[in-house]
Amino acid sequence: MEIDRQAPLVAKKQIFIEAPLQSVWNIQTDINNWSRWQPGITASKLDGPLAVGSVLRWKSGGLNVTSTIQVVVPGQVIGWTGRSLGAHAKHIWTLTPQNNGTLVTTEESMQGWSIQMLKLVSPRFLDNSLYAWLQNLKTKAELPRPSL
Repeated sequence: MEIDRQAPLVAKKQIFIEAPLQSVWNIQTDINNWSRWQPGITASKLDGPLAVGSVLRWKSGGLNVTSTIQVVVPGQVIGWTGRSLGAHAKHIWTLTPQNNGTLVTTEESMQGWSIQMLKLVSPRFLDNSLYAWLQNLKTKAELPRPSL
């Protein structure tokens, strides 16, 4: 799966997270709990297992989004396509182990009539959205773990 690099809105962001890859993966792929650490997401539900073809329904920025998982390589890559109110998106997450942590790369493309309008009023929307998601993921993954 690849994003559409010709779409009206395209962004790619990376962040280094000081947490083991498996921890970051577990947080990012625990779709039913996104709203616990992502302030912009008020609801999220994965219908079925974390597998190609499974549907996730979520609410972000007040909009209902229906997405379908297109790729899953456990511990490495998850990608989905999504639709909402005149918009179509492709979103890919890649996790790479690094010394003392995980490099997370996310890429997304968005197109459709509502995206054309969004681009006019907020050309940095997608960049800002991906940046915020990565920052929230980093904050969640780097929380101190309670001692046993």
